[in-house]
Amino acid sequence: MTSAIPTIRLKPREGRRLRAGAPWAFSNEVEMSAATKALKPGAVVDIQGDDGRVFGTGYFNPNSLIALRLLDPRPGTVPDAAFFAERLARARSLRDAVYGKPFYRLVHAEGDFLPGLTIDRFDDVYSVQITTAGMEALRGPLLEALGAARVVLRADAPSRALEGLPSYVEGDVGRIAVEESGVRYFADLTGGQKTGWYYDQRDNHAFMAALSKDRSVLDAYCYTGGFALAAAKAGAREVIAIDSSQPALTLAEESAAANGLACKFVKTDVFDEFERLGHAKETFDVVIADPPPFVKSRKDLETGAKAYRKLARLAARLVAPGGFLLLASCSHNIPTERFASECALGLQRAERRARLIRQSGAGADHPVHPMLPESAYLKTLVYALD
Repeated sequence: MTSAIPTIRLKPREGRRLRAGAPWAFSNEVEMSAATKALKPGAVVDIQGDDGRVFGTGYFNPNSLIALRLLDPRPGTVPDAAFFAERLARARSLRDAVYGKPFYRLVHAEGDFLPGLTIDRFDDVYSVQITTAGMEALRGPLLEALGAARVVLRADAPSRALEGLPSYVEGDVGRIAVEESGVRYFADLTGGQKTGWYYDQRDNHAFMAALSKDRSVLDAYCYTGGFALAAAKAGAREVIAIDSSQPALTLAEESAAANGLACKFVKTDVFDEFERLGHAKETFDVVIADPPPFVKSRKDLETGAKAYRKLARLAARLVAPGGFLLLASCSHNIPTERFASECALGLQRAERRARLIRQSGAGADHPVHPMLPESAYLKTLVYALD
C-alpha cells in the first residue's frame, strides 16, 4: 500500500548525519524537485536517500537551514493525537521513574523524539513551547493528546523567526507554585523567560545548596531565585542575589517570604556590580554566575567567549579563600571545551588557583539524543578556589 505522505529525497551522497543516526537533514542536502518546492512549510513527509534507503517520517521546512526533522523511523507514520499520546506517555514514564513529584520537563525536543517541542510540567499545568513550522502544523493533535490539562502556549521563542513563524502566547494561568528540593518557588508561565522556569539547573541547585550551609552566598543572574533560595533553605549565613529583571526579583522575593527565608535581592547589572564589589574588596564563600546565553548564534562565538572569560575573572575575585565558584552557560553555540577553556583563562587572569570539582549539564528530564550532542546545551562548572 502506497503511503499518502509525500516523499522527499536527498541528493546523491548527502545526508551523512542522517545516515549516521542523527534526526536532521539540511536544506542543501535535499533534492528540490517541483513537488518538493510545492510543499508547505511544516509538511509531514517520508524521507528517502538517493539510494532508496528509507529514513522514516519527519517534517519539512524549505525556509529553514534544518530542512528535515525526523519524527519516527517508520515511513508512513501519521502524527495524530494517538501518536502524541504515545510519545507523551513514554516521556512521562521516564520522568516519573526519576522524580517523586510532577514538576519536571516533560518533553525535551529531539531528546524525546519530538523535535521543535518543549513541555514543562507544573503538576496539572503544562507550559508548551513550539519552535518549528512542523510542530506548529501539528499543534491540533498535540493539544488533543494533552487533553483537558491547563496549557500555556509559549510560541514566542526568537528562533521561530528562522522558521518563518509569528510570535504569540496563549493561555493565562497566573502565578503558579513550583516545588523543588523542599523549596516552594513561584513562576510566571506567561510573562517569564522561555517556559517560565528553569528545571535544567535542579541538580546544580541541590549541589550548591549543600556547599552553602553556614557560608555567605552571592547568586548572580538569580532570575526567580533558584540557587539563592536553595542555599538559604540549606542554612546559608547570608544570601545576596542580583538580577536586572525586576519582575523576576519580585517573584523571588515572594518565594523567599513564602518559605520564611532571608535573602537580599538587588536589581542591578551583574558586570557592573561585580566590578563594584571587586573594587570594594568584598568576598563571599560561594559565588554563582548563571547568565543568559552570551552566544546566541555562531557569529557571536568570539564575542560571547570573551564575555564568559570576563565573567569568570570578575567572579573569581569575589570568592573568599577556600570558597566555591559556579560558572554556567546555556549557549549551545559554544562547545563545552571552549567554555571550559575560557573559564580557566578567566580564573588565571584573576590570579586564583582552582580545582574543578564538578562538571555537569541539565538533569535527567532533559535527555539528549545520542547523535545530536549539540542539544546538550547546558554546561556547568564548579571550582574550589584556594
